[in-house]
Amino acid sequence: MRTIYLLTVLVIALAVFSGTVERVASQTVDPAKALAEIQQKPLSKGPHGEDSASASSVTLTPEELEKIKGLKAKAAIVMHYAGNDWSQAQVAGLKAQFAKMGIDVIAVTDAGFKPEKQVADIETILAQKPQIIVSIPTDPTSTAAAYQKASQQGVKLVFMDNVPKGLEAGKDYVSVVSADNAGNGAVAALLMGKCLKGKGQIGLVYHAADFFVTRQRYDAFKKTIAENFPGIKIIEEQGIGGPDFSGDGEKAAGAILTSHRNSKGIWAVWDVPAEGVISAARSAGKDDLIITCCDLGLNVAIDMAQDGFIKGLGAQRPYDQATTEALLAGYGLLGKKAPAYVALPALPVTRDNLLEAWKEVYHAEAPDSIKKSMK
Repeated sequence: MRTIYLLTVLVIALAVFSGTVERVASQTVDPAKALAEIQQKPLSKGPHGEDSASASSVTLTPEELEKIKGLKAKAAIVMHYAGNDWSQAQVAGLKAQFAKMGIDVIAVTDAGFKPEKQVADIETILAQKPQIIVSIPTDPTSTAAAYQKASQQGVKLVFMDNVPKGLEAGKDYVSVVSADNAGNGAVAALLMGKCLKGKGQIGLVYHAADFFVTRQRYDAFKKTIAENFPGIKIIEEQGIGGPDFSGDGEKAAGAILTSHRNSKGIWAVWDVPAEGVISAARSAGKDDLIITCCDLGLNVAIDMAQDGFIKGLGAQRPYDQATTEALLAGYGLLGKKAPAYVALPALPVTRDNLLEAWKEVYHAEAPDSIKKSMK
């Protein structure tokens, strides 16, 4: 009897040990702790390797604001693409803050992700003689000459996320303001790992372009998975170039799911491609597919509220980012020394904090379409 007892104890011990080893092998990080840490300090560096300054450090005194109002300055907003909630929040935030500063917004343009269109937009705007341009380049190389021309004409340039090649902070432009895109990529990876319990095959749908911030997301997602979830294997990557990012995302995800029926999850570089991934999952009958992405857009928020495919994402703070950009434009008008790179921390979003996160991101209550989907 004693021998049987000892053998039983040994079997139980081995089972417990085996389970512990398996858990360690599939996951080497506490996702909750890591997600909390990311919200404290941005992971991203600037386009030239700069450490990030805090958005809270960018302020104007009442006297400085009065001086800016007296200048009666004109500003233009030159977007790379206006077809998503992020861009619309940027424009709304910029207009609201510029109005407080007595700055007139004379133009808002949409390049549709076409560099040649953005160059033409800049040329048209320069004819209106603005003192400020706030912009995000579609392509850092092919748009550089147009931005350099604006700078040489005395326009104060403030960039969102990305900067043109060859331009220097403090000389050719005031500053660049960004979300923590590396942090958002890491958040999406941590939430993917948590949902998969550290094991499974996944695919990636990334942005196949020379675009600084989407590359940061992609690199950080892959790095976080590799370092913290050895039980998760990236089995295929598909790049998309747009401009139909939802359609391209659907085709890319469809190809992944056709080649790898055992895929447990797919990451998409932002919300619009993620909408395409959702469509591909439905078409493939993969009702259990886990999708994470970056950016809190309306359609992915509705899917998350319905407890659908989108299980988590890393959100930017575009309204707050825009407020900071407008304030830095004021720095440019005053000749006030500005930080070269400012980043706002990533915001992890799941169904549990969706309504609160929407308010934090957009400075407005979540629309009824989201609230009704939560019920």
